[in-house]
Order: sequence, then C-alpha cells, then structure tokens
Amino acid sequence: MFLGEYQHSIDDKGRIIIPAKFREALGSDFIITRGLDNCLFVYPRAEWNQLEQKMKSLPSMAANARAFTRLLFSGASECEWDKQGRVNVPNHLREYARLEKDCTVIGVSSRVEIWDKAAWEEYSRQSQDSFNEIAEKLVDFDFNF
Repeated sequence: MFLGEYQHSIDDKGRIIIPAKFREALGSDFIITRGLDNCLFVYPRAEWNQLEQKMKSLPSMAANARAFTRLLFSGASECEWDKQGRVNVPNHLREYARLEKDCTVIGVSSRVEIWDKAAWEEYSRQSQDSFNEIAEKLVDFDFNF
C-alpha cells in the first residue's frame, strides 16, 4: 500500500527520485501513465494488469469508454529505475502533468501519483475545503469510516 506525501524535483533530463519505500513496493517493472486531474499515475505491474482486465470489461461501443481507454493506454510507459533510484518520465507525460521542476509524489493506496507541486497544493487546498462534503457523498457508495 502506498501512503504519504513527498517533495522532489524533476531534473532537466526528466528524471525524478521516487521515495525508497515506494520504489520497493513498485518493484523493478512498473507503469507510468496519464492520471486524472493532470497528474501521473504510477502502477506496480501486478496492479496495472488488474486494471487492464477491468478496462477490457468496458463496453467498446461506448464512446466514453473508448476515449478513456485510449488515453490511459496510449499514454502509458513501461519504466524502470536507474542506479540512483530515479525514473525518467517520458516527455509527453511531463507535458501532460506540467512537470517542470518542483513535484509532489503521493501514495494513494494501490498507486503512486506524481503532481506538479503548485497544482497539488491547489488541488489539496480545494479538496480540504470540501472534505466533509466529499465524505458525505461517499455514503452513496456504502462507505463508512
């Protein structure tokens, strides 16, 4: 399970250090792809395989399902660590997430997310302002704390 929030920088070559405990859980073979809210999603291979199976069950005749599947898979890159524990984030993904220098790496249960630091701070601030409202809406999913 991935937990926590960490501040890192992306270098001029597009490399970022991922926290050691995240690297260990991600393993040597992992996937980075477009995420929601203009961040990047990073999945361990096993989790990616499970997601792929779920995506196969979406109705191919539904335009939204096709669009989402296309964007998720076409943006995906198989990645590995360099000797310093960095990952090279492909240019198209850096552009999508607007990653230039300061980044925030967060753990979100079964995946890691990489955010532009300012974008994460804004998203986090807005979400915290409505945290109670968001929690109340989860009742519709039969979810309780």
